[in-house]
Amino acid sequence: MADLFELTALDQWRSLQQGEISPTELTEHYLARIDRLNPGLGAFVTVTAENARARARFVQTQVPKTAPLWGLPFGDKDLQLRAGVPARLGSRLMLHNVPETSDLLVQALDTAGGVSLGKTATPEFGLPSYTEPVAGAPARNPWNPALGAGGSSGGAAVAVAARMLPFAPGSDGGGSVRIPAAACGLVGLKPSRGRIPAASGLEVPGGLPVAGPLARTVADAALLLDAMIAPGGGRAEHPFAVRAPGEDEQLLGAAVRGEGRYQLGVMTTSAWDDAYEISLAPEALAALTAAVDGFAAMGHGIEQTALTPDPSYAPAFRALWQLSAARIPAETADQEALLEPLTRWLMHRGRALTGRDVAEALATLAAYERSLIRQLARFDAVLTPALALPPRPVGWYDAEDGERNFAQQVQYTPFTSMVNVAGLPAITLPVAQTTDGLPMGVQLIGRPGGEATLLALGAQLERRLRWQDRVPPAAR
Repeated sequence: MADLFELTALDQWRSLQQGEISPTELTEHYLARIDRLNPGLGAFVTVTAENARARARFVQTQVPKTAPLWGLPFGDKDLQLRAGVPARLGSRLMLHNVPETSDLLVQALDTAGGVSLGKTATPEFGLPSYTEPVAGAPARNPWNPALGAGGSSGGAAVAVAARMLPFAPGSDGGGSVRIPAAACGLVGLKPSRGRIPAASGLEVPGGLPVAGPLARTVADAALLLDAMIAPGGGRAEHPFAVRAPGEDEQLLGAAVRGEGRYQLGVMTTSAWDDAYEISLAPEALAALTAAVDGFAAMGHGIEQTALTPDPSYAPAFRALWQLSAARIPAETADQEALLEPLTRWLMHRGRALTGRDVAEALATLAAYERSLIRQLARFDAVLTPALALPPRPVGWYDAEDGERNFAQQVQYTPFTSMVNVAGLPAITLPVAQTTDGLPMGVQLIGRPGGEATLLALGAQLERRLRWQDRVPPAAR
């Protein structure tokens, strides 16, 4: 019989429903794996073992089995606030931050019947696309611990890839679910803006950050996504008049069935091509070819496409990213000294922006959103590389020069941020491995509200390529 951690999240859910295992047994199983594997990988910054045991007992006796995630373990990303649990946000500045109330997403996952085992690692305030905070250990890639896990949901990706969790929620403001998922050989899904009520992106200028799942399989990602959308089951309770288009269908069905034939675009251009030198590694192109060949063999239409160059994108996105750092609670020289150089650079740039600067950046990106949706509209989904390069070594990014650091991030992850700007759904799929055994993935970008199509396509390719059977050395 397989060990529990070898089962998919969906199989674990079925076993829980059938009474073959209990929430307390599953919780103890994963706490033991975390205790053994986390010291070498840096997936968790805080393990709340006693809280998790108490929560599992509560779920087992007090929560109806109809709850979408009944008894399944997960980890809160350390940008999310859980009452009574330290929320350090990857920063020395927040070392003693213990919130009194929980974020809406945390409340939603609890309502869904999940069991939090602790907080997963994130870079400082979630700003970089790698997870190597000065405030803690780096999140190390389970395929090769000398390499990074990506970010900002790097700890979540490590935990799932190393089988310390069956799946995990992350957040994605410029690729922060998809980048670590691709680096660690996982499925990562960024939903449409407005799709998840508790983390819709609609309350943030520019609407960039949304929550999304990281998982080993497409169905597992859909299982978690459904619970994030409608934690009580049934219809989602949307707090805004604006929301992602489409019905409140259960997305797990689309992932399990994996049906349909679609028209796919294939492109290697990005929104950053006019601002930085973007070079695609042979490994990235090989992964793209593997996906194209797989989809073509299954009868999908394939057409090459390219983006219209737009030099206005890069300065506008940079301004909005800098603006996101302006609210960091560092007001004194001593507080600033606790921040990492990249964070200080972003914060000062953000605080120097004028109201006119911000208004122009928002208008530029709103126009880019309309343009990108229009350019991709003739396709059911558009295929790109997930990352331009294989996973980067720990310490690869410049720790002092903010400009160079930002450029490195763009050159590693050129295909992700434009999806956030447009509010579109996208999924990364771990389709290939390098000669060194490292994962390489592709990204599928969907139409507004098109998560079901992305999950169906992902399920079809997963059945063909069987990436869920690959196990990182650190997880064995």
